[in-house]
Amino acid sequence: MLDLRIAGGTVVDGTGAAPRRADVGVRDGRIVAVGTVQEPARRTVDAEGAVVAPGFIDIHTHYDAQLLWDPTASPSPLHGVTTVIGGNCGFSIAPLGPDHVDYVQRMMARVEGIPEAALTATGTWEWTSFGQYLDRLEGAVAVNAGFLVGHSTLRRVVMGERATSAAATDDDVAAMVALAGRSADEGALGLSSSLGEAHTDGDGAPVPSRAAGAGEMLALAAEMRGHPGTTLEFIAALGEIPEDRIRLMADMSLAANRPLNWNLLGSLSPTEIVEQQLSATDHARARGAEVVALALPDVMRMRASAMFDSLPGWREVVGLPPAERRAALADPARRDQLRRAAARAADGGLGAMTRLELLEVADPGSSGPGDTTGGDANGGDGTGGADAALVGRTITELATERGEDPLDVLVDVVAGRRMALTLVFPTLFPSLGNSDEGWRRRVEVWRDSRVVLGGSDAGAHVDLMCHANFPTVVLGEVVRRRSLLSLEEAVRMCTDVPARLYGLRHRGRVVPGWVADLAVFDPSTVASEPARPRHDLPGGGMRLFAGAVGMAHVFVGGTEIVAAGEVTDARPGTVLRSGTHTETVTVPGG
Repeated sequence: MLDLRIAGGTVVDGTGAAPRRADVGVRDGRIVAVGTVQEPARRTVDAEGAVVAPGFIDIHTHYDAQLLWDPTASPSPLHGVTTVIGGNCGFSIAPLGPDHVDYVQRMMARVEGIPEAALTATGTWEWTSFGQYLDRLEGAVAVNAGFLVGHSTLRRVVMGERATSAAATDDDVAAMVALAGRSADEGALGLSSSLGEAHTDGDGAPVPSRAAGAGEMLALAAEMRGHPGTTLEFIAALGEIPEDRIRLMADMSLAANRPLNWNLLGSLSPTEIVEQQLSATDHARARGAEVVALALPDVMRMRASAMFDSLPGWREVVGLPPAERRAALADPARRDQLRRAAARAADGGLGAMTRLELLEVADPGSSGPGDTTGGDANGGDGTGGADAALVGRTITELATERGEDPLDVLVDVVAGRRMALTLVFPTLFPSLGNSDEGWRRRVEVWRDSRVVLGGSDAGAHVDLMCHANFPTVVLGEVVRRRSLLSLEEAVRMCTDVPARLYGLRHRGRVVPGWVADLAVFDPSTVASEPARPRHDLPGGGMRLFAGAVGMAHVFVGGTEIVAAGEVTDARPGTVLRSGTHTETVTVPGG
C-alpha cells in the first residue's frame, strides 16, 4: 500500500519536460510511481486542476540561527520551498569556541541584519564542531537544510582578534584548512567566503574573510577537493568584478575541482554591468573551471519607512497627532512645502524618491482610529480595510488611477496616512526599472547558462526585505501574469538546476526513486502576497513576512509540511550532509 497518492494533477517534473497529467505514488518517503497509479493509499490528495512539481530549492539563505527558534524556516515553505542552504557569504555559526560565540552573533546581527536579541534568545550555543551543530537540528526541522562552513567564522576561531586585520601565518592557514576539512567530514556542504566591501562585523571592522590573501583562499578551496559532495560559494563584489577576483574565482574552482557560485548578479548597481560580471564565467570556462552567478528572480524590494524623515517639514507633519496632521495637510502652503521638498530630493542624494514608479506601499497605515487624512477612492479610514488594497501598489500607479499628481499621492500616503513605503531596486538593467521591458530582459539573463536563480538571502535583513517568496513570484508574476517563461522552464530553474549544481542526491525532480519533496499549487492563482511586518521574532523583534496564494500542499519526504496555506506541526526535514546526501560535482579542468 502507498503512503500517499496525489491523483489527477498536472506533473511538471523539473527536467524541463512538458507538463503531463499523471498521478504520483509515494511510499517510505520516496516517489514510487508517476503515471496512472491505482494502488491503494493511506491518503489520497485530489490534485485535479493543480500542478505537482518538485519542492523548490533555495541555495542562498541565512536560516542558520532561525532554525533554532523556527524549525519551519518560515515563510519559505509557504512558497513551496522544501530545501534550504545556509552558511553563505563566509558566515556560519559553526564551528565555534566559547570565546567566539559573542563575536559571531554580533557579526551575524550586523552583516546579515538579524536582530541580536533574536540570536541571543536561542539559548546557549554550546556546540563547538560543525557536526555538533548539525546534530542539534537533526529530527527537528520541517525542511531539508544543509550548510556551508564560513571562512569568516573559521578565521575568527583560529586567529581570534587578529582575524579582521592581520595576514594569516602559515600555521594559521594550516589550522583553518584542518578545521574546514573536519567540518566537511562532519557534513558541511562546502566552503563560503566573501570579499564584499559592504561586509562589516559587529565592531564595524571588515569581516575576517576580507583580510585574507589569495593563497589562503586557494588553500581552503583546495581542501574541499578531498571531501565528496562539497562546493564553493563566494561574494565577489557589489559592482564590477575586478580582474584579480575574476581570476581568483577560477583559481578557487580549479583548486577545489568544484563549481563556484557567486552572489549577487547586478546587485544594487546603478549601472548595467551584467555582461562584465558574467565574463567571470567565460574566463573560468576557458580554463576548465566553472563559475556561475546567482540572480535574484525578482526585483529587490527594501522597506524604507523613514526615508522622508530628512526632508524639510516631513518629520514634523508625520509625527503630529491625527487631528493636527489633518489640519496641517489642509493648509495649502504646508502641503506645497512637502511637495517641493520631495521634488528636490534628488539634490540631497535621495534620487530614488524622484522615481515614484519605484516606491510601493509597504503595508496598511498606522494613522489611528478615525483618521481619514488623505482618504483613498473608497474612503479608507487608515485602520486597514481599503488601505490594505493599496499594499504593493506604486505611487505612480495610484496617481494614474486617481488622476492626481504623483507628489500629491505621495504626501497623502506617507505624511497623511503614515503608510510605510518599499523602495524597489531593479537589479539587472536598473535603467529599465520595474517595467515590462525590464522584466523581459531579466528573464533573458535567467535563461543564460552562466546564471542560477537564487540570492534570496532568506532569513537575513529581516526588517528590510523578504525574498523567501521567490518561487511564487516566478510562478505568479513571470509565468502566469507576464507569460515570460513556460511553467516547465520556471520549475526547472527553481528545482533541478540548483539541485544539480549542489549535487543534491535524488532531489529536484518528480521521478520514481527520488525523494518525495513536492509542491502542489493552483497555476491559475499562485502568487506571493506583499511582505508585511510581523513582530514574532524572539525578543519581540519585527520582520517582514510574505504569505502565499494558491500553494495548496507542500511535502517533504512524503510528509505534509504545508496544508491549505498553513504550516503543519510535522518535522520531516533531512539535515543534509556532504557525501551522504550530496554527490560530487566536478569541473572539466579539475
